Amino acid sequence: MTANILYTALAGLAVLPLLLYLKYPYIWHDIRYAISATRVGIRLNKYKKKKPFYSVVDCFLDKVARQPHKKFIVFEESSYTYSQADKESNKVANALSQHANLKEGDTVALFLGNQPLFVWFWLALAKLGCTTALLNYNIRSKSLLHCFSCCEAKTLVVGADLRGAVEEVLPTLTQQGVRVFVLSDHCDVDGIESLSDKIQKASDQPLSPQLRANRLPKAAIINQERLWMATFLQSIAGVRSDDIIYIYLPLYHTAGFMMGLTGAIEKGITVVLRQKFSVSQFWNDCRKHNVTVIQYIGEIMRYLCNAPKRDNDRDHKVRLALGNGIRADTWADFLQRFGDIRICECYGATEGNVGFVNYVGKVGAIGKEHFLHKLGYSYALIRYDTEKEEPVKDSRGFCIKVPRGERTGLLVSKIGERTPFTGYARNTQQTEKKKLRDVFVKGDLYFNSGDLLKIDNEGFVFFQDRIGDTFRWKGENVATTEVADHLLMVDFIEEANVYGVKVPGHEGRIGMAALTLKEKMEFDGKACHQHVKNYLPSYARPRFIRIQDALVVTGTFKQMKVKLAEEGFNPAIIKDPLFYLEDSKGYVPMTQEIFNSIAEGKVRL
Repeated sequence: MTANILYTALAGLAVLPLLLYLKYPYIWHDIRYAISATRVGIRLNKYKKKKPFYSVVDCFLDKVARQPHKKFIVFEESSYTYSQADKESNKVANALSQHANLKEGDTVALFLGNQPLFVWFWLALAKLGCTTALLNYNIRSKSLLHCFSCCEAKTLVVGADLRGAVEEVLPTLTQQGVRVFVLSDHCDVDGIESLSDKIQKASDQPLSPQLRANRLPKAAIINQERLWMATFLQSIAGVRSDDIIYIYLPLYHTAGFMMGLTGAIEKGITVVLRQKFSVSQFWNDCRKHNVTVIQYIGEIMRYLCNAPKRDNDRDHKVRLALGNGIRADTWADFLQRFGDIRICECYGATEGNVGFVNYVGKVGAIGKEHFLHKLGYSYALIRYDTEKEEPVKDSRGFCIKVPRGERTGLLVSKIGERTPFTGYARNTQQTEKKKLRDVFVKGDLYFNSGDLLKIDNEGFVFFQDRIGDTFRWKGENVATTEVADHLLMVDFIEEANVYGVKVPGHEGRIGMAALTLKEKMEFDGKACHQHVKNYLPSYARPRFIRIQDALVVTGTFKQMKVKLAEEGFNPAIIKDPLFYLEDSKGYVPMTQEIFNSIAEGKVRL
């Protein structure tokens, strides 16, 4: 009798995993994620308790001590070990200390492209106890001055290839008392000092460990704890200490810098750094340097899939791709063509207080809910009226939660001590626009992500659309109000309503503007193109223009964007005059032929 009971119990235990799998098919993924997340939480708490706070730069110096001869940066035909990188950054730090008169707490703005010097400068400034503002090297003129003023830096370091962009705004910088250094051996421009010659002569001796930064600012304010959270994403994704990561995304960007570079430092791995993305050289670089981990944004994956097929498409060692924004169809095409590569899709915003990770690898999902996740974050999807562009309220005036699997909702996350929202540097108005008050109860405060998501019955999270005053194109966020402000500087434009429109086969939305013209004036396509070319980076320039007699507004005189975005740029549907930005000619009349070529993917946008 006892034996029968024992056999029955053992049999039950034997089939238990199968029963669990049938009822919860992702249970083993959930368990592995729970273990990884718990380890990350323990390490972060350990770092927070250290006095002073254990920073990523401290982590880098520990790696230098443990593996001084391991390759850290590979760039073009050069490579640098962890020890060499440490010494190079010491030379930069000593040069800055001697010639820039920096003191602890000062902010220095970096206007520099992807190259080892970018890494040396960030390390150097952190060693000096200074904070670093990472400027987008695509911005120019008014936008450059705006970003520079937001970070409150009094020192600007610029790459030699970007000197012209700084010279355009040099009078204003000089008036503000800003010291400008260019990375060249000499400079004959008044107000700009050379720096490369000074770095070459500087000592490579280490600096005092008492000088450490506690904050890394950019347009969104980031402290060391938030930096660590993004850095640990590589651990969550399964990056190993023997991996080699390929970084071609701009280092001023969250993905390239925090998810890529600082994540690599935490793991102590080798970084293959490239100045910019190249479709033709991507896989050649991966093969040449034995790359095992790649970063991506959705548009990049589409470019790779659209490139001519080759016999050696699967001849590589890449096993993991980490990033965000890949479409489900591109995801499937990528795996079919390039082999068994694990894609770890993530969701989150630099300034946000909630994020998701698709640790399962389900095609099309940006993440998956997890019980630990729910313990750490108080978030919800709420009903949102896209026509009125506002949350739907119940009879009591509170927002309405969207149940799992039912419909799309706006993601909001509670702002609290464990989930703070620090906002945007020197932009109180923009910070306040991202806050929602009295969401579910009187007095509560939530972060408005601006994203419409859907969560299915299995807990997988899917991106649906972006709302409000921004859209995303080429992996960059575009502020519609900023683009509109620049358009209004054109002498024949009376009003401007900027929004993003979907393009078949493309991730994100591309810029379009509905304009009204001043009385008795006509639209000048060449003049408009020259203006946006001078003031806006390529990804922010409206690709399509729609001329209207009057802009449509809501009852509260707010510009209507949703309806315009839905109508798109098809001349067969829209009777208003339409123009298309052809790079060599400026804005030219939009034709059905041009539209068809874009829709069929014959024109590269």
